[in-house]
Amino acid sequence: MTDPEMQRIADLGTLKAFSHPLRMKLYRALTVARTATASQLAETVDEAVSLVSYHLRKLAAHGLIEEAEPQSADGRERWWRMAAASGVSVRDQDFRDAPESVAAHAAFSRMLFRQSSEMYERHLDEQSAWPQEWRSAAFSSEFLPRLTAGELAQLNDEMHALAKRWTERGRAAEEAGDTEGRENVALHFYGFPFRQ
Repeated sequence: MTDPEMQRIADLGTLKAFSHPLRMKLYRALTVARTATASQLAETVDEAVSLVSYHLRKLAAHGLIEEAEPQSADGRERWWRMAAASGVSVRDQDFRDAPESVAAHAAFSRMLFRQSSEMYERHLDEQSAWPQEWRSAAFSSEFLPRLTAGELAQLNDEMHALAKRWTERGRAAEEAGDTEGRENVALHFYGFPFRQ
């Protein structure tokens, strides 16, 4: 599935730049905040402002983020936003041409998985602090269907379309002022073949 609002990372240099753990955390934090300064993001990721500023400039140099309209009267503040409205996409097919590309894609995917796992483990540690309605709404499921490669690709397209629809619904509600009871929600999807 191709989303015109999603930026496709297809070159090795950009993938390597994005593969830094702090840069990925900053990108995720900026996705949630939509616009933020280095100071705000530094507080979110618990790092020094100078270090965060350096990594934000690296993300910007590769076109992953860009300067945003100032959100305050302080002209010294530099505001940032994602360059693509729906985030980024990294596909295996773009990194098959050389061993270095294959290795970089695998390293990126492993780091993304580790960070996703850390987010879920943190949720498990903190879930008792959430109200009952959120604890009941949260889910974790595993399905083990037997599919063809084409069927798995179709399932991927359908899941992305569904997630995009709910993401847009939440943003539209927020823009209309409906913020009551809304929280950030992480959806992690993996679909891959395996043999026992």
